[in-house]
Amino acid sequence: MVFKTYSCAIVGALVLGATMAVASAPDSSLRPVLRSTGASDKVQVAFLETSVRPVLRPAQIKPPVMQANARFEAWIRSFKTRATRQGISKSTLDRAFRGVQYNADVVRRDRNQSEFTKTLWEYLDSAASDSRVKNGKAALRKHRKTLDAIERKYGVEKEVVVAVWGLESAYGAVRGDVPIIEALATLSFDGRRGRFFEQQLIAALKILQSGDTVPRRMVGSWAGAMGHTQFIPTSYLSFAVDFTGDGKRDIWSDDPTDALASTAAYLKRSGWVTGQPWGVEVTLPRGFNYALANRKIKKKPSEWGALGVKGLDGKTVKNHGQASLLLPAGHNGVALLIFRNFDAIERYNTADAYVIGVGHLSDRIKGGGKFKSNWPRQDRALTFSERKELQRRLTAAGFDTVKIDGKIGPLTIDAVRAYQRSIGMEPDGYASLAILKKLR
Repeated sequence: MVFKTYSCAIVGALVLGATMAVASAPDSSLRPVLRSTGASDKVQVAFLETSVRPVLRPAQIKPPVMQANARFEAWIRSFKTRATRQGISKSTLDRAFRGVQYNADVVRRDRNQSEFTKTLWEYLDSAASDSRVKNGKAALRKHRKTLDAIERKYGVEKEVVVAVWGLESAYGAVRGDVPIIEALATLSFDGRRGRFFEQQLIAALKILQSGDTVPRRMVGSWAGAMGHTQFIPTSYLSFAVDFTGDGKRDIWSDDPTDALASTAAYLKRSGWVTGQPWGVEVTLPRGFNYALANRKIKKKPSEWGALGVKGLDGKTVKNHGQASLLLPAGHNGVALLIFRNFDAIERYNTADAYVIGVGHLSDRIKGGGKFKSNWPRQDRALTFSERKELQRRLTAAGFDTVKIDGKIGPLTIDAVRAYQRSIGMEPDGYASLAILKKLR
């Protein structure tokens, strides 16, 4: 659902500094939460809380909330005028907004994202845990006939579809129960990312107007993601399909068929190549030029092999097409050759950590093992404020990151590399706590 690429050298480097908090349950949801820059289909990754506080009863409402309700009602009247201009009928608006109230809990969740983050390996410990793998294999067995049919139609391997399902809603167990219209209306009214959320609200109303579902069944995350594989409304309009043939694109049903097929359709439209891996773990030779670990540098596996980049079996990786080298935890962690299907999953969610999570979980569901190389588990992720400090200190030292925004994107990675070269370190671009300490 997102299209811009960022490194996951630290999971805290996700788009807009999204945070990750692995839920305590062994197979709890790893669903993305909407945190937009304002453009369509841009989301951050965070872990959705699995409990939802009820909206306060009138007897419990404090005066500030009563004032917010009054302003919210005025906003709804104004919004209905704008929605009507965009083709939403009066009857749809009346049905959708019946009983809708200002939801203070949604605003609280949106504003109180912790700045502390998880490292990639901590994320993967949950994303591809033994219990999630076991449950994924069980889900595949239960729905194999449907998944085989989806794979035949869209060419997306069933294990990948199941892996997305597992990360988004724990195979349908945690889909969210917040009324979508109320959540999106509240976030639109709140105004911090009002334009984006109002766009999603209009899209949600179009879904209701088309008859795919009704307001009482349109529930999901507090930030507007819906169904088994957590589509935001604009993505639903663009990619959802009716695979059951009942005339509705029903991603909310206990039957996951339409949701799973919609996920495959999304990946196919995003450039999925049938039979190609998302990535392959590789080993690097001593003295390797880590500057080659750059998404912009693409080579055939045979060309990487000539540089000493080999598969775990010691042989050159099979020719699956052009590949880039990714070092998500620097030169002391796992090394991956990533292919076009990495980009396709990335269109679903922009965080490299999420893509690696989906890819690795799908491999394990298929019968593969865990990553063989070690992670630098002695490291911790930088907090949001530390990422901004890193950027400030790099820039002050003459290694300009261009922006001081707490996002570890390509410009910051290049600045880290240049700084590492200047002090004789391996230039892997890994924005670690050790680098920050050296800059201090």
